[in-house]
Amino acid sequence: MLNIVLFGPPGSGKGTQSQKLIEKYQLVHISTGEILRKEIAEKTPFGIVAQKFIDDGNYVPDYMAIEIIQDVIEKNSGGKGFIFDGFPRTVYQAETLNNILNKYNSGVSVMISFDVDEEILISRLQNRSGVSCRPDDRNKEIIKKRLELYHQKTAVVKKYYLEINKYQSVNGLGDIDKIFSDICKVIENILK
Repeated sequence: MLNIVLFGPPGSGKGTQSQKLIEKYQLVHISTGEILRKEIAEKTPFGIVAQKFIDDGNYVPDYMAIEIIQDVIEKNSGGKGFIFDGFPRTVYQAETLNNILNKYNSGVSVMISFDVDEEILISRLQNRSGVSCRPDDRNKEIIKKRLELYHQKTAVVKKYYLEINKYQSVNGLGDIDKIFSDICKVIENILK
């Protein structure tokens, strides 16, 4: 299985690149954010709890994110692999992901980190709010809180993947196709 963790702050381009990677490598895309937004829109009990965290610019608790991931992996375990978008966000989640994938005789193939300047991220998120109608992208203070949370809690996940020799980074600025090409070079090196 080819299992790719796309990593970066909100607005770094993970969702855009995920769609291109799905087409090229026939992987199952797991976006915790998309799944949570669907649960919220459908007003499920899971979504109602998640809404409270997201509205304040916070992450959902580890147990909620892990439950989502386990469910999707289990339902798609016969596929070619997964793209994890927005997960893991903590070292605990990264360790748990390894344990889940080990049950299927697999593991994370690579973590690809998108490097993007913070002012560009804020601008991208505010622009995205008009297109995707995402309430968590409209308010600049919530965006800043999400970015601060990313730096405090999530950026340490980079170190975890660096220590287990799974970390790679790409420049997340510039032409979408150029960024995609850079990501594919990383993946092709892994597949060799």
